[in-house]
Amino acid sequence: MQDMLRKAVRTMEDEGAEFCDARFQETAALLISVSNRELRALSSHRLGGMGLRARIGGSWGCASGTRADSRSVVAMARQAVRAARNGTGQGKRIPEQKACTGDFKAKARLPPSSVPVEEKLAMVRDLDEAQRISDRIVNTNSIYNESVRTTTLVNSFGSDLKWEDARLRLIALAVASENGRMESYRQSVSGTRGLELVQRVDLGEMGRRAAKEAIVQLSAVKPPQGPVTCITDPEISGLLAHEVMGHAAEADEVVKARSFLAGQVGNVVANEQITMVDDGTVEGAFGSLRFDDEGTPTSRTTIIRDGVYRGYMQNLETGAEMGVPSTGNGRAQDYGRRIWVRMTNTFFEAGDWTLDEMVEDVKFGILTDKFVNGMEDPVGGSFEAKAHRGFLIENGKITTPVRAITLTGKALDILSTVDAVGDKVSLDAGLCGKGTEDNVPVTSGGPYCRSRLIVGGD
Repeated sequence: MQDMLRKAVRTMEDEGAEFCDARFQETAALLISVSNRELRALSSHRLGGMGLRARIGGSWGCASGTRADSRSVVAMARQAVRAARNGTGQGKRIPEQKACTGDFKAKARLPPSSVPVEEKLAMVRDLDEAQRISDRIVNTNSIYNESVRTTTLVNSFGSDLKWEDARLRLIALAVASENGRMESYRQSVSGTRGLELVQRVDLGEMGRRAAKEAIVQLSAVKPPQGPVTCITDPEISGLLAHEVMGHAAEADEVVKARSFLAGQVGNVVANEQITMVDDGTVEGAFGSLRFDDEGTPTSRTTIIRDGVYRGYMQNLETGAEMGVPSTGNGRAQDYGRRIWVRMTNTFFEAGDWTLDEMVEDVKFGILTDKFVNGMEDPVGGSFEAKAHRGFLIENGKITTPVRAITLTGKALDILSTVDAVGDKVSLDAGLCGKGTEDNVPVTSGGPYCRSRLIVGGD
């Protein structure tokens, strides 16, 4: 395959491309879903193909396909160059970058492919069964997802690479019901690892915890309304980092003047306790990558340090526009999709406070627990999210559970009111779309953070 990619790059260079790359990607995935002791899904799929890019005079030309014979590859290469010549882009020339070479395997001690499907199904059934701790549990769900993506990439810088990304995710979701009211709770484990990730988990305890907390929620009360002191859990802290601050720190939004963070480098944007990073090198995290889809090694990008805005995430194109190197954040859903600036693992760093210390200082407030969804607003900088549940804090103690909570505010206003940052960081896995499509695996998170938010809920 690398010979075909080299041929594609030579052809695009001969046709006049100022920069070009060729990548072949193949993804193998498995999904197992068990609900109420019944197998609901057991499916596997493979997706593979080649994507070519050529850049001339600030315009990209792209071509993709599934045929990898010499004639087809040359035709795609010429098609990409023609498309670039017909473009109207005014972007800057991508400067020469250091070439990367090598063949890198996924860091999986127990590769998913080495374990029979029957064993994986038994594991998912055990997790589903563990949730059945009470007659009040009316619905149990266990979902297992694995994927291995192999990327081979050659570009006109001289990079010649092949690498694997392996991911695994296991979720337990229990639903409880009583007196016509239904509540749910989820537990999950995920990472860029093999089956050893699951072997370290007590599946029985994981399932029982999901069910137990769903039952706890049956007694939850309506949350308070209005401005309230909130201690956001790592998932909600991460949602603020990802949905608002993270998307607005993607440099393709900045160069198009569609980010409220444009021009903020060097400005104080948050309390001095706040440091925020995007780090694709976090060992074992779901959003970690060895290289991005342009063949650039991923890195640790400091977005905010000690409350001061420091910089943006970049790919090759935006780095050229802003006169800085790529940070390794050029990502695409697959070989046939456009490469955008995308996040990897985006989170607030730890501070000095224990959760107990943060709670002790609160006369009345809310502690959140897990997110349901959030709103992306890189233009206006507004934060809107729904927390799965929470707990009242009264006179320095965690007391009554509350139902789903809506949290709103301006991101920079929220970060300026932060007065305590927890001492432990936790990351939560998910998929991120650029707008409404082109999903890539990411994590977001942080520590518990105490700030002022506008709270609502049913």
